[in-house]
Amino acid sequence: MVAKTRAASTRSSGRRAARPEPDKSVAEPSSGPADDDDDDEEEGIEFEDVVLPEPTVQTLERESSDEDGEGEDEEDIPLEDFGRAESLKTGLRQAEDVWKTRFEVTRRGLRRALWAEEPEHLEDYEPPSDLDSCLDRADFREAARTLQGSRDVGAQLYCALLRSVGVRARLVCSLQPLACVGGGPTLPKPREKAKMSTPTKNKSIPDVKARAEVTTEKEAASSPVGLSARRRLGHPHAAAYNFKPAPSPPRARKAFEAPVKIRESPFPVYWVEVLDVGHQKWQPVDPVVLRSFWKPKIFEPPITDKENSLCYVIAFEADGTAKDVTRRYAKAYTAKTRKLRVESAMEDGDAWWRRVMKFFRPKRPTDLDLIEDNELAGAEAREPMPRNVQDFKNHPVYALERHLRRHEALIPDATPSGTVASGTRGPLEKVYRRKDVRVVRSADKWYRLGREVKPNEIPAKWLPKRAKPRRSRLESPEEVEADDAGVPVYRLDQTELYEPPPVRNGRVPKNKFGNIEVYVPSMVPRGAVHIIHEHARRAAYLLGIDHAPALTGFEFKGRQGTAVLRGIVVAAEYQEAVQAVLDGLGNVEQELADERKRLLALRMWRKLLMGLRIRERIWSGVDAVEKDEAERQAELEAGISDAESDMTEELDMVVDDEGEGGGFLIE
Repeated sequence: MVAKTRAASTRSSGRRAARPEPDKSVAEPSSGPADDDDDDEEEGIEFEDVVLPEPTVQTLERESSDEDGEGEDEEDIPLEDFGRAESLKTGLRQAEDVWKTRFEVTRRGLRRALWAEEPEHLEDYEPPSDLDSCLDRADFREAARTLQGSRDVGAQLYCALLRSVGVRARLVCSLQPLACVGGGPTLPKPREKAKMSTPTKNKSIPDVKARAEVTTEKEAASSPVGLSARRRLGHPHAAAYNFKPAPSPPRARKAFEAPVKIRESPFPVYWVEVLDVGHQKWQPVDPVVLRSFWKPKIFEPPITDKENSLCYVIAFEADGTAKDVTRRYAKAYTAKTRKLRVESAMEDGDAWWRRVMKFFRPKRPTDLDLIEDNELAGAEAREPMPRNVQDFKNHPVYALERHLRRHEALIPDATPSGTVASGTRGPLEKVYRRKDVRVVRSADKWYRLGREVKPNEIPAKWLPKRAKPRRSRLESPEEVEADDAGVPVYRLDQTELYEPPPVRNGRVPKNKFGNIEVYVPSMVPRGAVHIIHEHARRAAYLLGIDHAPALTGFEFKGRQGTAVLRGIVVAAEYQEAVQAVLDGLGNVEQELADERKRLLALRMWRKLLMGLRIRERIWSGVDAVEKDEAERQAELEAGISDAESDMTEELDMVVDDEGEGGGFLIE
């Protein structure tokens, strides 16, 4: 019943579908008797041709510039990101094959800077003779014409080649500065100059050559080969002549220049980054040294490489902007590479490096810049835990208890993030997060920060005692035992804000030295004000009010500290009075300064007038012609260039302030 229904449905569907009629001229293969049953079952079953659907392509419709929709025809633009990336790889592979056969390395490129152990090592230092000499634009054009130069020039020319064909590329340089930490590689010690050979040996060399030539002549004359050659001349006495047979000229051999052998690091200093537009990602390309692309982790040299060090990798765009991309190429940026940079050598090294790179930062970051920043930050965040104990020292994420500093301690509920072994047989040590490490200080240091330790707090740890000079015999045993116990230190959460005693009845609380400690503004007592002025203490003394000098810190010169007093602390109700007195004292000082300037000006004017009076008395009875002649004669004697005027000499005379006679007797 089911077979009949299926056959009927097949016939009905066969009527609807157009089927090609079978060719009767083609003989069907005969089936054996064993297939009769199958033919009976399949009798009446017909097959239908299924039409395959057309493949769909994701397209974009280009909008027409005409508002009415009439104008240019719309084009279908396929979004083939994968195909675009593969096309870029294929083109780079072909360009790499051409470049490695055309470009020839003939010079030495940039290398790592090394420290000198002694200043004398730099006196005889000479740079390599095959150092790269491509320093200006003309040299760069010559290198582009000849396709010869250092590996660095090869990477720069390759970057220019990619930019010329429309590929967005940027030049990447691994800077080679001096190491910021100790233990870096140093310059090799200069070799001692070879000793000059003795004069006896120099004199013996020509003698040996002369004896060798004489011996050669005798052997040639006595050899049968030489006689037979001379008999060929046809003269019976030809052998008696003493002459040398002319040697045959040497065969001309084709001269091949030996390849230049330059010993350099197997890792590049310059390479190129190409933008993969489909994935919006920068990818490295190096056709000169590594001859690879899309593999950023193979560019980092080992730490034992004295020729190359990867610590600062800067990528330069065509518009002059630059970016630090070290995290893309460093395998352990946080654990190893960061220790070679200025961030670990200086306290504010990170801020200093950001200020330096700010000059090369683009004015407006693009979406591509934001994507790259997220990529670099993610690469740093995904860095695994170090496997070496030494790498945990000063690590910004992880910390070992052995590497904690004197003023650092773990919080009580710190949870280990893992373990690490110091060697194959060493015990396992717990690894903690750096965020669980806290700064600890003694009670005295917390007090100078305006905080005090809460009562009944257990110290976070005890600092071991420092080495001290020999103790005095007068020191009590209790003090010795207390000092041997060490110094207790506390965390920030074990302290609270210090609240000094308030001002009462206008009286400011003082210590045993007669001043008040104001290390931070919060230590000013309630109901008091801190007035910072050089004459504040004098103003309070004139008013007759209670005040206390403010102790704001100490200045240490060697091992001895001196208290620094800055301003005074008075009750708040006396602030306006003290300020008024300070304003009055300022006005008095200004008046005194003006009076001193006025007296100085009057003295100078008086000196000038006295000089004019003296000049007038001297020349009062002299004729004008005689006066001019005397002045001319004086100028000739003293010299016109070096002569000083009469006015200057007269002004330099001593003025008699008491008698006002100008050096003359008053009648």
